[in-house]
Amino acid sequence: MNQTTDTLAARIAASVQDFVSALPEDEKQVVTESFAALQASDVAASAVVAGDTAPDFTLPNATGRPVRLHEELQRGPVILSFYRGGWCPFCNLELQALQAYLPQFRELGASLIGISPETPYHALTTAERHALQFEVLSDSGNRVTRDYGLLYAVHEPMRPLYLRWGLDVPAHNGEDNWELPVPATYLIDRDSVVHAAHVDKDYTRRMEPCLILEALRQL
Repeated sequence: MNQTTDTLAARIAASVQDFVSALPEDEKQVVTESFAALQASDVAASAVVAGDTAPDFTLPNATGRPVRLHEELQRGPVILSFYRGGWCPFCNLELQALQAYLPQFRELGASLIGISPETPYHALTTAERHALQFEVLSDSGNRVTRDYGLLYAVHEPMRPLYLRWGLDVPAHNGEDNWELPVPATYLIDRDSVVHAAHVDKDYTRRMEPCLILEALRQL
């Protein structure tokens, strides 16, 4: 596969096409209408952007150890990736792509942290499934997601479909709701300033790891 097609965007686009083409028409209509409603909403209108100070936080990693952003920044820049969960195929493609670039991130002194509302148990399952060698933190109740202005709720007509597909979001998150983060990537410098940000309500669009690397080299 050449460099033009072997991108995270291309892999996600292929996954979307396979997924949508396999849906019956009634489900396809619900997906289309729900996606349009999300795009038309004001979700993430107040999200943290480049130039902002990144809100500090402490969250447990997949084994329960607390990880504090401020302490990680004392060692170098931090790449922060908010993802919906290990049940999301687009998130899994992103996590795999980030893992592939991890050695290059580390060469430039940066650490990588993933955040999702999944319970530590499910976060550990995600980390083990993809052999992730970076911290995957559990944002119980989406507290940090809310602080970063990324919170949204799965459109109500979509929820029965998620359950039909075996995607029990409340069970994965250990919460009685359907709240998730808008996928987002932040590059935060040692002074807690967001140097680069990618936030998109279209959860099939993620920041290419090569662009994260390019931004990191500018620090």
